[in-house]
Amino acid sequence: MYNIDTMSKGTFNGGVFLSERKEYTVDKKTKAIPAPREIILPLSQHIGSPNEPLVKPGDNVKLGQRIGESKSPVSAPVHSPVSGRVKSIQDFSNPIYRKTPAVVIENDGNDESVELVKRENPEELSKQELIRIIRDAGVVGLGGATFPTHIKLNVPGKIDTLIINGAECEPYLTCDHRLMIEKTNEILNGIYLLARILEVSNIFLAIEDNKLSAIFAMEKAIRERIKKFSRSKGHMPVQIVVLKAKYPQGGENQLIKAILKKEVLPGKFPTDMGIVVQNVGTCFAIYQAAYEGKPLIERCVTFTGGCLKEPGNFIVRFGTLLKDAIEFCGGFRERPAKIIIGGPMMGIAQYSLDIPTVKGVTGVIFLSKRELKFFEESTCIRCARCVDVCPVNLVPTEIMRMVKYSRWHYLDKLHPGDCIECGACAYACASKVPLVQYIKLAKLKEAKKK
Repeated sequence: MYNIDTMSKGTFNGGVFLSERKEYTVDKKTKAIPAPREIILPLSQHIGSPNEPLVKPGDNVKLGQRIGESKSPVSAPVHSPVSGRVKSIQDFSNPIYRKTPAVVIENDGNDESVELVKRENPEELSKQELIRIIRDAGVVGLGGATFPTHIKLNVPGKIDTLIINGAECEPYLTCDHRLMIEKTNEILNGIYLLARILEVSNIFLAIEDNKLSAIFAMEKAIRERIKKFSRSKGHMPVQIVVLKAKYPQGGENQLIKAILKKEVLPGKFPTDMGIVVQNVGTCFAIYQAAYEGKPLIERCVTFTGGCLKEPGNFIVRFGTLLKDAIEFCGGFRERPAKIIIGGPMMGIAQYSLDIPTVKGVTGVIFLSKRELKFFEESTCIRCARCVDVCPVNLVPTEIMRMVKYSRWHYLDKLHPGDCIECGACAYACASKVPLVQYIKLAKLKEAKKK
């Protein structure tokens, strides 16, 4: 009845094999960074409508108190990660969404919390009650996309398959890997709540083959759960799928191709095919919301790179500035030549340490000059490497030419909107053409036309 035997190493068409650089942090136990004296909490930390402040300067707030919300359904509230006094509300640099309004909170150090509603058996709640709990807790996709989770779970039509994303295919990042080792049962509880909401008949847990310790930990926990519970208790069969370590294996459509051998057609979504994909970090956040009554106020973040004295994975409260987090990590061995929020392939370069952590920050990479390479663009040699590695079957070099020579009317036939901006084409390019930048320009042009 229960199948936890690993499937053969699946993958998708295209993609690239990258140097992993995970050795800095993968074997280090996660630590919690103490909350700094001042929190700068951006009000918008999700894809969707921006939040409005629910507090004003001078107000006292408690840990877990809702301080920002939108009336739009496609949104996720934000909660205070500390107790203290609101100093101001001002525009501040957001590492993902540019400058946005942020609430500046003076931390009193007491961590006086709102009353948390703890539940022993949240799996007995109705689907709509669970979705409301997830929404009220501000849970979003923690793989980096930050799409409000309650919207993804409240879809019309039958959902047959749930895929849990533990691939973590970007180099350097290991926060999901550590979560699967250290919070194994909590993640499983979150998975079963998702299965309860979606009423699925298939659950796959996808992990790349370079994460054997995570595979063993999850497999052991699943076996123990099988002995303890039966299907009648609502614990569905879970199958661990071992995937080939290849980038961008962690993309939704790439996971679906690798596991189910199905293609998500352009303009369609996985839910149109009866499939929902969720990240393991999101499952842990769902567990915390449903069992502990805890809103999403912190997450596991990988701080890594050759510049750090003590790289590792850390539980960081949202609104903590990078400079405060780095102080806890022992500071720098040398001044970083580049700072990247996220992974090196899809991450966003930062210009300052005065940047707050938010829900979408999976990692922060501090690279030295020795770890960087600078290339000069040369003429495309038509080698077609970019075509070979594109996971969504585009022709990046043709899109680049149409943009470069302002032949905008040809773009419709080249479908730049399907690009997931993974950067595989630019990585593989023999001429080091910044293909992703050209494709982004094409997407902007198409958006203006609409």
